[in-house]
Amino acid sequence: LQAIKDSRVFIIVFSKDYATSTWCLDEMAAIADCHSDLKQTVFPVFYDFDPSHVRKQKGMYQKALVLHSDRFKYDPNRVDGWKKAMTYLAGIAGWDVRNK
Repeated sequence: LQAIKDSRVFIIVFSKDYATSTWCLDEMAAIADCHSDLKQTVFPVFYDFDPSHVRKQKGMYQKALVLHSDRFKYDPNRVDGWKKAMTYLAGIAGWDVRNK
């Protein structure tokens, strides 16, 4: 996580399976913290799905977070942090890459 703190720019590629990885979610939450605290630049990319699925935790993101909520039922703050970070980061202007 020190590398995240030392970085100036972040490109987060949200994909359909992104939310299944706790490692990705932990790093995403750290990036959200750095962006809000240190004003580092974040550029979100939404690859092949609707960005509102991240912002509102719908579709595959909702399914993944339900599974994580069960897995981390004794650490609900972790999952809540991921949800807040998703909403925050998906609200930043980024790039919507979908097959249209």
